[in-house]
Amino acid sequence: MPVNSSGFGNSRTKFEPKDGNCLVFIGQDMAVVGGLDDYSNGYCDYFKIPAGITIYTGLAKGGVSYGHYFKGNDGIKTTVNWGAGDTCGQCYLENDNFNNSMIAVGLSMVDNEKKIAKGEHDKLIIELAQWIKDSERPIFLRVGYEFDGWDWNHYNKKYYLEAWKRIHTIFKEMQVTNVAFVWQSKGTGSNQEVLEEWYPGDELVDWCAYSYFGNPDQEMLTFARRHNKPVFIAEATPVLEQGGLFFNADLSDEEIAKRVWEQWFKGFIATLNTNKDAIKAFSYINADWSSQPMWTNNPVFQKVDSRIQESEYLSKRWKEEMANPRYLQASPELWENLKLQK
Repeated sequence: MPVNSSGFGNSRTKFEPKDGNCLVFIGQDMAVVGGLDDYSNGYCDYFKIPAGITIYTGLAKGGVSYGHYFKGNDGIKTTVNWGAGDTCGQCYLENDNFNNSMIAVGLSMVDNEKKIAKGEHDKLIIELAQWIKDSERPIFLRVGYEFDGWDWNHYNKKYYLEAWKRIHTIFKEMQVTNVAFVWQSKGTGSNQEVLEEWYPGDELVDWCAYSYFGNPDQEMLTFARRHNKPVFIAEATPVLEQGGLFFNADLSDEEIAKRVWEQWFKGFIATLNTNKDAIKAFSYINADWSSQPMWTNNPVFQKVDSRIQESEYLSKRWKEEMANPRYLQASPELWENLKLQK
C-alpha cells in the first residue's frame, strides 16, 4: 500500500484529522469541563471549547458505587454520579456551547464481558447505539477501555474479544455510521505480544489508544504504526511518581504547578509533537481528583488536582501551546476536516 511521509497509508480512518492535526478533548465530569448552565467554573469557562468531551458509562446492571445503583448506560441520558463527579452525555448534546463538539465515550464492560458476549446485554447495546446514532455527530466509543488494567478491570480475554465483536456487529446492523471504535491500553506494561493477543482486529478497530499518566507508551505507538491506525491518548492527567511513591500534583499551588509543568506537561507536549504521524487526538482530564470520593483513598490520584485554570502560570503556557492551529478545537468547520465515512 502506498504510504505518505509519515509512514501511514494515504487514506485516513474514521474521524482522523489531516496529517499534523490533533483533536483536543477534555474530561471527565461536568463540573471540571464546565460550559454548562449549572456547571460554569470548568475548563470551557476559561479556554476554547474543545473538539470533544470525554464521558463514561457501562454495560452493567446491578452493583452500587458511592450510593449510585447501576442500571446500564448510566450517565448517557440523565445526570448521575457514582463517586467521580456528575456526568451526562445528553446535557452536552442539548447545550449550544457544544454544538460543534464530539463525544468520547468510555464504555466499561467490567464483570460483564461474558454476559455481553452471550447476548444478555443486547438491549443495552441497542439503546447505546440508538443514542449515538441520534446524536448526529462524531462519537468515539472506547469499548472496554484499559483492557490490560489487570488490577482493576480483570477482563477475561476470550469473552472480552467476543463482547467487542458483538457490540461492533450490533452497531453495524443498526447502521450506526457516526461512531469510531477505539481500543485502549492502560499505557504501560503490555508488550507487542500481549497487545496482539488482545487486539479485536483491524476490521473492528478504527483507532488505537492508551492512557498517559506517567511516561509515553512506545509499545502502543509501535503497534498502531504497524497496523496503520491513528492513536488517541484517551486519558491524560499529571501523575508524578518519585521513588515508587506518588506525590502532590495540586495545580492550585503555583509552586507545584511550575514543577508539574517542567516534569509532566513538557514531556506530554513533546510526546504529542514528536509523534504527529501517529497521535491524532488526546483527552486531558481536567479534574480535582482529590475531592472526589472514588479517588480520595487512591494513592495515585488522591493528591491530584489537574484543573489547569487553577494556575495562572499553567493557564498562560497551555493557551500558548493550544494556540497552534494544529490543535483542533470546536468550530463550525471542524467536522469538514475529518473523514466521516468508513
